[in-house]
Amino acid sequence: MVPLVYILALLPLLLLLHKLLNFINPFSTNKNLPPSPPKLPVIGNLHQIGPLIHHSLHSLSQKLGSPLMLIHLGSVPTLVVSSADAAREIMKTNDLIFASRPDVKLFRRLLFDLKEVSVAPYGDYWRQVKSIMVLHLLSNKKIEAHREIREEEIAVVIDKIKKSKVVDLSDLFMRFTNDVVCRVTFGKKYSDEESGRKFRKMLDEFFDVLGGLNFEDLIPWLAWVDRLRGFSGKVDRVARQMDEFLDDVVEERLRDHSTTNGDEGREAFIDILIKIQKEDKMGVVLDRHAIKALLLDAYVGGTDTTSAVMEWTFTELLKHPRVLKKAQDEVRMVLKDKQQINQKDIDNMVYLKAVFKESLRLHPPVSTLPRVASQDVKVMGFDVKKGTRVIVNAWTISREPKVWEDSNEFRPERFLDSNIDFKGHDFDLISFGAGRRKCPGIAFGMTTNESLLANLLHKFDWELPDGGKEDHLDTSEKPGATIRKRIPLLAVATQVSS
Repeated sequence: MVPLVYILALLPLLLLLHKLLNFINPFSTNKNLPPSPPKLPVIGNLHQIGPLIHHSLHSLSQKLGSPLMLIHLGSVPTLVVSSADAAREIMKTNDLIFASRPDVKLFRRLLFDLKEVSVAPYGDYWRQVKSIMVLHLLSNKKIEAHREIREEEIAVVIDKIKKSKVVDLSDLFMRFTNDVVCRVTFGKKYSDEESGRKFRKMLDEFFDVLGGLNFEDLIPWLAWVDRLRGFSGKVDRVARQMDEFLDDVVEERLRDHSTTNGDEGREAFIDILIKIQKEDKMGVVLDRHAIKALLLDAYVGGTDTTSAVMEWTFTELLKHPRVLKKAQDEVRMVLKDKQQINQKDIDNMVYLKAVFKESLRLHPPVSTLPRVASQDVKVMGFDVKKGTRVIVNAWTISREPKVWEDSNEFRPERFLDSNIDFKGHDFDLISFGAGRRKCPGIAFGMTTNESLLANLLHKFDWELPDGGKEDHLDTSEKPGATIRKRIPLLAVATQVSS
């Protein structure tokens, strides 16, 4: 670590540099900029941002009392959006201007040079590959086609629970979504003992660096710090491992393509991508690099966030026994003596759907991926400069007391007489984003989770281990690209006699 005395000795120089930069920046004068908290030279407001970014941004915006706040993360001006009205101006009124992602070097290294749908710049390539993803993986037709896979993996989960005294639900949900998404995407699952451990370790490291702090993107001349602390080397290693893994997946599929066509005869997403590449009719070059990017996008987008939603939903149910019983009663009333649950049954489970909405309100799975202004623009009367990054804090918006009564309480009943939904049309609840860049996999993820939760409530009664009290259930969060529980969720299941 650099001694504090050295840092203090450098402060006068940094202050001088800061004043010089302000002097040569004409945009900062005669402009109506959004309010900003005080910042330090060079690092800006980085010292005010903790590991849980959404909490730090919430605290800063609350102190300023403004729905828009301009902060500086190093040399990067960043507009923080903390109200539904402000989010509407970004994601609807000016959606086209804010339709691109910033060119982040960390994303370039990890996500195949921004070839992924989630981070690709707005334009023809993004439109084409998003169309491929939606049509061939995330459409209602495809979701229904994958129903048998979901049912088979739910049966595996139920069998595991029956054999367990105490169930690690955090691990179980991650493995379940991992296996479903792998089968749908790659045509096979990677949960065998040895290969499964290696795959899981690689993924843990991938998510770890994806949510890490990369100084090079915020203060370019401090890139050496990333090298010194080993972060750059770790990013390169993780990116190389993921690239090699996906290369092997594609090669294996190409070798087997003449004898098999997907998981047990099913056509997986990888098969469709290979076919599109051979036919070359989509108007976009789908080379090996792009195929690997789309496979990674499908996997990452479908696994971590989906399991996080399930983890938080079950946490809230265990913390609120009244809600758990009410949801359980509804599921069992709808099903009566049926053992197999279909989509029509789930569509009749109004309270279960309200439970998910309330869980998503309190626990949006992702600190929203940043957008970037493609030109100078006014937002709510404030001037926003071209190149400004934008973070919409869905966590703050969904806890706005003026909109949500008792906003910190878990009350699914608030949605029973409400038309508000999380599909991107209601800006009071934007757990999956909105506008052109909203998550295209909402239906896939929620169908998977609704099916699993309905089965778990139907077949088991649930309680905390060792007579634990719901008031003592830990709900703290851990840092990362996806907002997850800090401590794994453990529970005891008692099978219900049929």
